[in-house]
Amino acid sequence: QLQLVESGGGLVQPGGSLRLSCAASRSIFSINAMGWYRQAPGKQRELVAAITNGGSTNYAASVEGRFTISRDNAKNTVYLQMNSLKSEDTAVYYCNAHVVVPIPKNYWGQGTQVTVSS
Repeated sequence: QLQLVESGGGLVQPGGSLRLSCAASRSIFSINAMGWYRQAPGKQRELVAAITNGGSTNYAASVEGRFTISRDNAKNTVYLQMNSLKSEDTAVYYCNAHVVVPIPKNYWGQGTQVTVSS
């Protein structure tokens, strides 16, 4: 099994910044893609940002230009740098890992709360 543990969430004012971390229990070298999803109350879980093994990134239109996803393979950790935060960014943020070998499978962390409010 693969365990994912998120950290870095909290309360921040609009316009502020926050950095989320996702620590994996094993090497992320063989993980095809990792990403961040978020879910606000009453809404569906949505993709925020993703990064592939090859380094390609993808962002939701609502966060592009404000958020940056990165990874540190040596630390088995993926990060989400969030800048210019808005109240609309308030949600529980979940780390996701997508593995394709030996069989396609998704792993999820427990989530970390991000609240943007003045």
